[in-house]
Amino acid sequence: MSEPTTADGADSPTPKRGSGKDQRKGLFARMALFLRQVVAELRKVIWPTRKELLTYTWVVLVFVVFMAGLIALFDLGLARIVFALFGE
Repeated sequence: MSEPTTADGADSPTPKRGSGKDQRKGLFARMALFLRQVVAELRKVIWPTRKELLTYTWVVLVFVVFMAGLIALFDLGLARIVFALFGE
């Protein structure tokens, strides 16, 4: 015979209809499922070592200080230009 198509095959992504009780779980069952999935995902995370964490922290702090200084210089320069154009 012919192969079943995805619309009517056994591997169809549409769920089978059953009673409403079978399809929808209770609030606490859904919360428990969510927490189990969160724990499973956190186990997959590759946590940085202490040395890596300190390195990343210093990189971020240096970048933030650099960007703050750069923005301050631009602000100072633009303020002087505005005061030169409009006077005080």
